[in-house]
This record gives sequence, structure tokens and C-alpha cells, in this order.
Amino acid sequence: MKRVFLLLLILGLMANVWAETADKPFSENILQLQIYLDQKHFSPGKIDGIQGKFTQQALKYYKDANPNVTDQALKQSLKNISPLFTNYKITTDDKNFIGEVPQTPKEQSKKKKLPYRSYAEFVAERFHVDSDFLAKINPEKDLGKLKPGDMLKVPNIEPFRIEIIKEGKDAEKKAYFSNRSIKINTKERMLKLYEDGQLLAVFPITPGSEHLPAPKGTWKLMSITYLPWFRYDKKMLTKGRRSDNYYQLPPGPNSPVGVVWIALNKKGIGIHGTDKPDTIGRSASHGCIRLSNWDAITLSKMVTPGIKVEID
Repeated sequence: MKRVFLLLLILGLMANVWAETADKPFSENILQLQIYLDQKHFSPGKIDGIQGKFTQQALKYYKDANPNVTDQALKQSLKNISPLFTNYKITTDDKNFIGEVPQTPKEQSKKKKLPYRSYAEFVAERFHVDSDFLAKINPEKDLGKLKPGDMLKVPNIEPFRIEIIKEGKDAEKKAYFSNRSIKINTKERMLKLYEDGQLLAVFPITPGSEHLPAPKGTWKLMSITYLPWFRYDKKMLTKGRRSDNYYQLPPGPNSPVGVVWIALNKKGIGIHGTDKPDTIGRSASHGCIRLSNWDAITLSKMVTPGIKVEID
């Protein structure tokens, strides 16, 4: 990690971390780096302008995968990310993705979908941030009272567009992705995507819990399901065994498995999204591999059924 700190110094970022976070809640220089890494599929996790573990790891792996990119060239690329912020106007169509989400699985199972609870949650996930950061950059806004027509300041990043996700399963093999493979490091909490041994992308994850860890070994990707229904079985989630006491939860961004389920050839185990993106890498899952919804969708478009998945 010393190399990462040195690189941050070369890029002129490290000094700004200390100088800016003392009187501001985030560093615009780190924000610039995070946006760049996110768009290159070396995800730093949520965009927050703070130089944390996943930003450091993403930078390290980006440099490892792109040895011909000089520090000077990278520094220039960061300068080209301008402006850092843009504006998003809430539309009447956005209302289609907002609604009530009950607290218990029993009540959730009675709904047709599990949408965003608020416009703030919708906009935050759309631009890869959490509600706290959205509030920081919009101090004049009451995020609890947003409505169509309101304008919000957001990071200038390719948005996560939930409206273009179509419900259904994709089990078709794509020959042009057949040389790709996934390696998951549960200790490092990173998922890495390779093609013929070349690192293509990295994403922070939450692996299984201490009681139900992600199954180590070599598996195969079987299918990809968008906007999946989820069989909520407490016994399965805590002990790894199915019971007859379960609920079928409808799809949506606030489903426990998020907006996509990438099934492996081990029953009940998959790579999936989440209803709590701010907890990625910072809490436990139930045997599966969890990513933010925006990273999970990105990954799903870069893989195909049949490829190898190694969990270590």
C-alpha cells in the first residue's frame, strides 16, 4: 500500500486529503479520482470524496492492470474530469420507482415491488453516492421533501439507470466473453474480473458472514436474472438449510438481493446487488457475494454463463 500513498502524492492528492477534510467534509481531488476509477470499472465503491480502503485498492489495481499509463498521464486524465458536478432534475417518471417498503419480509411479500423509499434514495443510488453525501453537496435542500421538478447537485458520473433494466433471466452464453473469469478474495473483499489473465475490472464486495461464509472453491456462472424475485428463508440465510417457512419477496432496488442475481452452480449461492449500498465491504452477508446495485449491473454486462468463478 506504500506504492498507493506515493502515487497519491505524485498525483497531488494526498496533501489535499489532509488540508481539505479538516474544514470540509470531502476532497474534490479524491472525488475526481473516484469518478475516474468508477468509469474505468475499477470501482472505489460509493463516491464520497474520501480516500478510504476501496479507493486505495481500486487505484492500485488500476495501475497494475495498466502499467503503460504513466503517473503524469493519469494526472492529466484526472484533470480532464470537469466539471466534477452536474445537476439532476427529478422527473414525473421517477415517481414510478418511489413507494412504501414495509419493514418485515412478511409484509414485503404482499407488495408487487420493493421500490426506493424516497427521491433522495433514488437520486443517491443513481449517481453512486449515499444519502449523507447527497445531503452534504445539497445543504440548502430538504431531502425529505423532494418532488418532481426539484434540481439536485450530483457527481458528474455515468448514472445507474434503473428504468432500462428489464425483468427476466439471461442464460445465453456469449462467446466473446468465454475467456473471462471471476476471482473473489473474501479477505480483501474484492471481486476481480479477468480475460485471458488480464485484469479488466474490480468491485468491492461484502462476502458471507462468519456463521455462513461464502463457499470457497471453483464454481461456474450459470445464469443472470434481472429484477429477481427472492425466496426469503430465515433458516437458509442463517444456517444454510431450506425450510418450509419462507416468503417470496418481489423485485426492486430494495430487495435484499438488489436488482440482479448472478447464479452459481451451488444452490442458493450467487453474486447479487443490495438494498444497502453504503454497507458494501463494511458488514456481513449470508453466504453470497454482495455488490452495490450499480456495480452488480456493470459486472452482469461484462460476463456470461459458463465462465469460472473462484472464491478464496
